[in-house]
Amino acid sequence: MKRLMLVAAAGVMCGAMAARADWPEFRGPYGDGHVSAPGDTKLIGLPLTWSESNNVAWKTEIHDKGWSTPVVMGGQVWMTTATIDGHDFFVVCVDAATGKILHDDKLFHSDNPEPLGNNVNCYGSPSPAIEPGRVYVHFGSYGTACLDTSNSKVLWKREDLKCRHYRGPASSVILFENTVILTMDGVDLQYLIALDKQTGKTIWKTDRTTKWNDENSTSKFAKDGDLRKGHSTPLIVDVGGSLQMISTGAKASYAYEPRTGKELWHICFDGSWSSAPMPVFAKGLALITTGLGKTEFYAVKPDGHGDVTDTHVAWKLDKDVCKTSSPIVVDDLLYMINNDGTALCIEVATGKIVWREHLPGNYAASPIYGDGRLYFCNQQGKTTVLKPGRTFEVLATNSLDGSFMSSPAVAGKSLFLRTKTHLYRIDP
Repeated sequence: MKRLMLVAAAGVMCGAMAARADWPEFRGPYGDGHVSAPGDTKLIGLPLTWSESNNVAWKTEIHDKGWSTPVVMGGQVWMTTATIDGHDFFVVCVDAATGKILHDDKLFHSDNPEPLGNNVNCYGSPSPAIEPGRVYVHFGSYGTACLDTSNSKVLWKREDLKCRHYRGPASSVILFENTVILTMDGVDLQYLIALDKQTGKTIWKTDRTTKWNDENSTSKFAKDGDLRKGHSTPLIVDVGGSLQMISTGAKASYAYEPRTGKELWHICFDGSWSSAPMPVFAKGLALITTGLGKTEFYAVKPDGHGDVTDTHVAWKLDKDVCKTSSPIVVDDLLYMINNDGTALCIEVATGKIVWREHLPGNYAASPIYGDGRLYFCNQQGKTTVLKPGRTFEVLATNSLDGSFMSSPAVAGKSLFLRTKTHLYRIDP
């Protein structure tokens, strides 16, 4: 998956933004969890080992609760958090050099937030996005805002985007040309919307076209509304010279024109809902996780139109598939880890499993790749560093106090690791 690289090749603004930000969005400068551009073999010097007493440049407590991945630019680290009860929503900016909190502002308030009904999500899960001079923060239907990064001044807000998240918002912000694109897959409404970066006004809005068949279902999940929810973040890629935005919702994954929101194709998968992993794109295939329930992994040829369920699936898997953590591709191999720690290495072209191994702990954070290493952070505070390849090889195992729900971010040689309670800067 080489989203921003491909977009840059197509001549859009996102590529320029990526070149100026260290970690601009949830999955980094290239939208794929890679620290460096594909083909760049220059070593950055990322840390391999650390602990609470080793290689920690600083450790800063972040109040309340947030799973959002930090974004890093211009010596600033931005993230969101929210009160446990979902009444108040904040943006926090930390100095990347010292760990000092520069800004800590309450942006939104909700008198009656809907209970999460689970112990996995929180009210501060969607990751922000950053570009020169502006950071965009999002809490689903509870509010979206654009802030000036020099002083944390709010430039615009939207609090009118309706969606009953039910289990809490989770889909992250992506930036494309002059737009901020948001994903709103709720119990009642399911749509994508593009806002003008300068004003916050709506440029386009596209409803999901899924045909629901859960009205008469006796399933508890159908009754509660889970079967219509989604948590995934879109991916923009170049397919034969044309841009596509691949986005997974409940029961289906779609491709849209990112400039207009027009639907291009979709693939249906009954029995799945609440997909969280972000798609990846490699070897001309869109690589998609279906979600909870009947969890499968699809490799889809993206050159179709309309319903391509029966015509464009190159291969699929139905065992040990990632449910929360996003997959990652290095060269010809795809890596994923499921919630219980089963890790797979898979040939992208064929779907053949190269190895299946178990890593300790439980996983929600998405892995990153840099300096020829894969970093997997678990909910017990451990990070396992693997050497990618056809032979399973652990390079290091590192521990910090706390639990990782947020995915790592990188700036220069430093790792920024967010636990449930603190933000760390790890240096080599």
